[in-house]
Amino acid sequence: MDVSFCPTKCSFWKVFWLWSIWGDYLVSVLGCPANCLCNKTEINCKQPDDGNLFPLLEGQDSGSTNGNASINITDISRNITSIYIEYWKNLQTLHAVDMELYTGLQRLTITNSGLRSIQPRAFDKNPHLHYINLSGNRLTTLSWLLFKTLRLTELKLENNIFNCSCDIRWIQLWQEREEANLQNQDLYCTSMETSHIPIQELNINQCDLPEISVSHVNLTVCEGENAVITCNGSGSPLPDVDWIVVNLHSINTHQTNANWSNVHSINLTLVNVTSEDNGFLLTCIAENVVGMSNASVLLTVYSPPRILSLLEPIRHMEHCIEFSVHGNPPPQIHWLYNGQFLRQTAFIRMDVYQGGDITDGCLLFNHPTHYNNGNYTIVATNSLGTANQTVRGHFLEKPFPSERLTLYNEYSPSPSPLITVTHKPEEDTFGVSIAVGLAAFACVLLVVLFIMINKYGRRSKFGMKGPVAVISGEEDSASPLHHINHGITTPSSLDTGPDTVVIGMTRIPVIENPQYFRQGHNCHKPDTCFREIMLNPITLPGHSNPLNHHGIYVEDVSVYFSKGRHGF
Repeated sequence: MDVSFCPTKCSFWKVFWLWSIWGDYLVSVLGCPANCLCNKTEINCKQPDDGNLFPLLEGQDSGSTNGNASINITDISRNITSIYIEYWKNLQTLHAVDMELYTGLQRLTITNSGLRSIQPRAFDKNPHLHYINLSGNRLTTLSWLLFKTLRLTELKLENNIFNCSCDIRWIQLWQEREEANLQNQDLYCTSMETSHIPIQELNINQCDLPEISVSHVNLTVCEGENAVITCNGSGSPLPDVDWIVVNLHSINTHQTNANWSNVHSINLTLVNVTSEDNGFLLTCIAENVVGMSNASVLLTVYSPPRILSLLEPIRHMEHCIEFSVHGNPPPQIHWLYNGQFLRQTAFIRMDVYQGGDITDGCLLFNHPTHYNNGNYTIVATNSLGTANQTVRGHFLEKPFPSERLTLYNEYSPSPSPLITVTHKPEEDTFGVSIAVGLAAFACVLLVVLFIMINKYGRRSKFGMKGPVAVISGEEDSASPLHHINHGITTPSSLDTGPDTVVIGMTRIPVIENPQYFRQGHNCHKPDTCFREIMLNPITLPGHSNPLNHHGIYVEDVSVYFSKGRHGF
């Protein structure tokens, strides 16, 4: 079957059907008072009734087979937002117990009935009640204390004949202040002398609001101290005076003193004042039948700084060391890095949020490195003391953990020296001394060797003493003459000078060519080679005939060098 043509109509009838079922269910389980109509939010009693009790809902058995299921009347009453009662002539008193179940009540109407009085505190359980209509009853007096806890938008009191007394003076004051829309109502009272006097024109002597004064406007104490505050209430009638100290943490006591007939005094004593009460508003109230007056004292509690929390660095947008500090006056905060004052820069800075006597904030790091690892100490100071706490900040591992030399960049959080040298243990001092001594000795030895080499290393073999040349028997090309005794020496040869060559037992003077060793043995250069060697006959001791290289004895030897002829 196609029902798409009436989706809206079908939905409406479905809702109406469910509502009817719910209404029938309520009728079946609620004992709605006689001559009243009830639904889940309203009780309407517009039919005349001779009953003298306020209409109350009664729970009945819901008809279950086991008989144990019943409606919770408290839950049902809580949902009632409006009660309307009219023509109940025998309803003379409204009791507090009649109203306490209707905690959600917003509108109350009792009109054209026989209501004469309302018990004190009758509306204390109805905080949402903002509309009250009590017109057309037999009220002769009414106390403002009934409405003390309510925020009334409208209070209707017409067609009640009040007694002209101090008890209704508050109505006149409310009309003057245009409270609860009373200024638009014609309200009257009667007295022994006259009848139907407009309340707005009522003049009653010695009936005024109480006056109140306190010994302090602002009370400042230090944590742990005691304090006494005095409140004086005066007026006619004499008011009741009291301190409102709900939620006050400090120990308190009240002492009442009535000094004279028109002044009521009360002392408030605070013992061992705690910092939790800083900023608490102590209120003194004075009440009489006309109304209420109050005065307040601001309590300021000074306390030394206390570190509530200090957390390790957490990375958000930046690395943050979160902290919370309590103290009043608000403490000054600074930081230490490894025991040294931390200078704030563009890369390390502190953000603080002040809320009462608690200071919250963060020490922020912009891209920290291993140079920023270390102990961070928060120091909070005010006029009452100082508090500090330390947390370890670890951001990155060191890239070279075995390195002994630590360098700090220009953004180092500490003003300490840029270079910090790690000292070796004391037990290594002796070994270091030995190593230094050996190194010094080696340096001295090398210097001595260098000097000796420079002094003696460049001397030619021609400069060697005769015995050395003779004993060595060398046939070096540096020696232009051979030793004919082939290394055999006599004791007298040991006395030869440094510029002689021993041939046999004869000492022959030798002059060395200084250019010989400079350019190598290149015979194409005229200054490095022997041009000619001429052997003349030479007579040797012990031989009568000259000897030459063919075994012939000669008389003399002459050597011609490149730069002149030199004779021996």
